[in-house]
Amino acid sequence: MHPIASEPRPSVPTRMLRIAWQRLKEHPLRHVGPGLITGVADDDPSGIATYSQAGAQFGLNMLWTMPLAFPLMAAIQLMCAHIGRVTGKGLAANIKEAFPPYVLQIAVFLLVIANTLNIAADVAAMGEVAELVSGINRHTMTLAFVLLTLGLQIFVPYHRYVWFLKWLTLSLLAYVAVLFTVHVPWGDVAARSLWPHIAFDTTTATVVVGVFGTTISPYLFFWQASEEVEDMRNHNNAKSLLQNENAARGELDRISWDTWSGMFYSDITAYFIILATAVTLNVAGVTDIETAAQAASALRPLAGEFTYLLFALGILGVGLIGVPVLAGSAAYALSEAMDWQWGLERKAKDARGFYGVIAVSVLVGLVIQYSPINPMRALFWSAVINGVVAVPLMAVIIVLACRKSVMGKYTEKMPIVVLGWIGTLVMGAAAIMMFIPS
Repeated sequence: MHPIASEPRPSVPTRMLRIAWQRLKEHPLRHVGPGLITGVADDDPSGIATYSQAGAQFGLNMLWTMPLAFPLMAAIQLMCAHIGRVTGKGLAANIKEAFPPYVLQIAVFLLVIANTLNIAADVAAMGEVAELVSGINRHTMTLAFVLLTLGLQIFVPYHRYVWFLKWLTLSLLAYVAVLFTVHVPWGDVAARSLWPHIAFDTTTATVVVGVFGTTISPYLFFWQASEEVEDMRNHNNAKSLLQNENAARGELDRISWDTWSGMFYSDITAYFIILATAVTLNVAGVTDIETAAQAASALRPLAGEFTYLLFALGILGVGLIGVPVLAGSAAYALSEAMDWQWGLERKAKDARGFYGVIAVSVLVGLVIQYSPINPMRALFWSAVINGVVAVPLMAVIIVLACRKSVMGKYTEKMPIVVLGWIGTLVMGAAAIMMFIPS
């Protein structure tokens, strides 16, 4: 992405500071969108369970994973956003045009399976937490959440639905608030964030794999690229940047602000979840956490009712974002692969295949609750599939973002490309470690 030659531009740090100040002076949610929602969706109930396990089992010694993950996840998501906004097409459509058919077919097939299993684990966690808070049967609450998320996605137009999602992102602040209710040894926190005291054995490797696999996930790649296209269409049918170069500067600045801030919000929240469980559960000797609901329950006698409620309500809030993003990303990918009409702004009758995928993936996730399949076991296989898919998919994204035939003069900048390849190597190592016997 090259600046317009006739207009000299200030340094990148200066520009980013100016943009940040301008955004803060305006409505806080007006200039954020796909990046923020994608970031929060990354901290879904399944992710909260993974981060809680890391904090409970290893205490402060897993905090280092989040500072390392932040630039890597931001770089790959930034490339996805650029691909969507520059070309005016989602990730699947670009892969379809640039690579052999089997590349997209395999990726979409595995994505749909992994997302459905992840949805099952997420709605199970939401039902469990709702039962803890309200006393209403978990299956009843799970059904209620499924109907709510489906109803919002299918019957509410995108421009209104995205407003609802933006406000839900505030639910992550619950995990910041938790830290004000417990004692935190900030000196040790700072030290362990940079230099952990751990033996890197198979058990440690498994948790590290889980943390990175949860943080950098394929469904987020498809979602953010497609959401940029949705946003573009929603703004008076705006054209892609390849067709409208005059909009490039403002749009690329917006995407940078949106993506970096959204990923930071996601990453710092995950950091706080690990920290909160480390200074409560780990200190009390509670080291085995399988679900987000278990983490909330374990906090209750240790940190008090208020902390427990904050943690639980945060799970419900991010679940209402995570489930639609999981279902929506599968629908975007499959619809583009099949050349179906798609988009959350379209009515159901005009995009039946797209909404059909959303409905089926969520309903199958619900059915798993009533089957012999253990949702947490399903989550394990979802993580395995995501780990397998993420590595080649990240390589494909980097190739697309660097290709002039795809991006024109807006090919990706070298620092972002380098971070992307580092992230790919990290995820590749994580994927390999998943298959090493313990």
